[in-house]
Formats: sequence, structure tokens, C-alpha cells
Amino acid sequence: MALSKLERRQRIKYRIRKVISGTAEKPRLSVFRSNKEIYAQIVNDVDGVTIAAASSRDKEIASGSKAETAAAVGKAIAEKAVKAGLETVAFDRNGYLYHGRVKVLADAAREAGLKF
Repeated sequence: MALSKLERRQRIKYRIRKVISGTAEKPRLSVFRSNKEIYAQIVNDVDGVTIAAASSRDKEIASGSKAETAAAVGKAIAEKAVKAGLETVAFDRNGYLYHGRVKVLADAAREAGLKF
């Protein structure tokens, strides 16, 4: 039986999360993408704490095309991470393909100073 789109993404997500886990030294940069918005958060999985978060719903994120918004979110999350004293993170694409808005967000975060 064929998997639905959501079930397929869930399987990929679990496969990724078996390998990637956020620690205090190297937290996880998790991306969630809906049809309308995009969200990113930096998580310490050991303590179960969100260190920083940014989304396209934030007031300071200018609205444009979805890709432009994703780039702005990537830049914002990187700035918040640097402010929190983080340099390196583990990128968690959350079951999405590393393509399109997810890739744009990752590239913008790298340009703003995050290493992954």
C-alpha cells in the first residue's frame, strides 16, 4: 500500500531523528514548513529546551515571496543563535527535501554566521 505524503514525511523524519539530536554544545536547528508559513527553532534535546525560535509570523520578518520570507527567517534564527552564544548546530530538515524554502532558509542561516 502506498504511503500518504504525511506518513512518508513522518518516516523520513524518524529516520533523520535517529541520527540527529541536539545537545547544549551542538543544538538542533529544526525547520517546519506549512503551505503558508515557515518556522525554525534551535532545540537542546537533552534538556528539552528551545534556545531560539523564529518564524514568518514574527512582526520583524518582512513579507514577500515564500522564498524571501524563508531567507529572512534563516537570517533571524542565525542572529538569535549567535546572540545566545551558539556557532554550530545540527540541521534537521524534519523530513522535507533539502530543496526550495528549506534550502533557502539553511543558506541564509549559514550566511548569517551559523555553521552546520
